[in-house]
Amino acid sequence: MNQYGMALISGIGAALAIGLLSLADSMTTAGLWLMAPFGATAVLVFGVPDSPLAQPKNVIAGHLLTAFIGVFFVAFIGVTPLTMAIASGLAVSAMLLTKTTHPPAGANPLLIMLTGQSWSFLVTPVLIGALVMVLIGQMVKHRGWVLSR
Repeated sequence: MNQYGMALISGIGAALAIGLLSLADSMTTAGLWLMAPFGATAVLVFGVPDSPLAQPKNVIAGHLLTAFIGVFFVAFIGVTPLTMAIASGLAVSAMLLTKTTHPPAGANPLLIMLTGQSWSFLVTPVLIGALVMVLIGQMVKHRGWVLSR
């Protein structure tokens, strides 16, 4: 398949994943399903699916780990310019040490600390959203492979 076909499939996959999360977000009051870092996740997962930064382990664990750090700071340390800087630095170090680097996840501590999120944020939108992105990404990647044969 040529670059135009792959770009189209990647764009459709990204639109499907973000659209599904956005639709779920608009249909429930039980919690969030969508967060801004998923826009950048979509670029990696659908645009450069073979990148080490776009692998399922990196997407899921990177988002969970950094979100945990953000919620931990909200719950136990507090939110100040200094703690936001420390949480961001810890998030980068934690992803590097665990080999789960996913650059969009670096935004999670700031997002969570600025909006005062609680532990439930780890499940939705973080875990469920990351799983949706990965599952649709794997389907699109597989479909692209089939179409290129």
